[in-house]
Amino acid sequence: MIIYLDAVWMLNFLLDAMLLLLTQALGREVTKKWRIICGAFIASLLVPITFYFPESFFVGVVGKVLYSIFIIWSAFGFKSIYRTLKLLLIFYFSTFSIGGGLLAVHFLIQNPVSLSGSSVLTFNGGFGDPVSWVFVVVGFPIIWWFTKNRMDKHATEKIRYDQLCMVTIQLNKATYSTQGYIDSGNQLTDPITKKPVVICDESFLKNWFTEKDWQLIKASYEDLNFEQLPSEWERFIQIVPYQGVQGKSEFLFTVRPEKLMVYYGEQKLVTSNVLIGIQFAELVKDGSYHCLLQPQIIKLAAISSA
Repeated sequence: MIIYLDAVWMLNFLLDAMLLLLTQALGREVTKKWRIICGAFIASLLVPITFYFPESFFVGVVGKVLYSIFIIWSAFGFKSIYRTLKLLLIFYFSTFSIGGGLLAVHFLIQNPVSLSGSSVLTFNGGFGDPVSWVFVVVGFPIIWWFTKNRMDKHATEKIRYDQLCMVTIQLNKATYSTQGYIDSGNQLTDPITKKPVVICDESFLKNWFTEKDWQLIKASYEDLNFEQLPSEWERFIQIVPYQGVQGKSEFLFTVRPEKLMVYYGEQKLVTSNVLIGIQFAELVKDGSYHCLLQPQIIKLAAISSA
């Protein structure tokens, strides 16, 4: 069997560079590109070491771990033992995640892919099976992108779900509950009454309205024709002016609830000193929450026994 070492070495170098870039992204590290290239080159040296020195210390488990630490130091520098271990674990996690993804697809379509240490190699003869090379060259970036995308979303969702809590609103003698999100960016208050404004979306607010009443309120908002408001809801609706992100003055339709309850941790926060802003659309596509809470509510609401 003939193995073209230069081709395998080049492929290994490119894969290691992508693994280090993924490690950098997941670790939220700042490093120069030349260091990533240097680290990838050092990592790719395992290919000739494995071929020419199969009994080398660096081919064993302990040797590979020490060699991986050297790769991390080359790519990111040394600041602390904790940082080095964190990046090392992320590096191995990235390698196993992408390698596992390739193996899963490999077993699905039965292409010859082999893992060696922290590197992905393919050997069949000559330059390798063309299907295998295409599989790695195309599949690796796709799985790399998928892994990074999912980890980024996981980090975002973890922050988001840590700020979710149950919200119950009593309005016009009817009570409904939904998930609320404590939005630090929502500082909207009524300039006259100084009441904080909570934003609720269409799918949740329509619990209180008939379809006809909702369409009348929506048309009144769009046409600025307040005579279209349903008579039953005139006493509940209040207009709140605010300044949009582009500096343009706008206004918001709000309703005055009889009571708003927020289940925050082990506490039940109750307030009536609040306005509910009407969002004529969904707040988020996945429907994970339907209410944007004003952080001021957490401070001002009275604590009741849950």
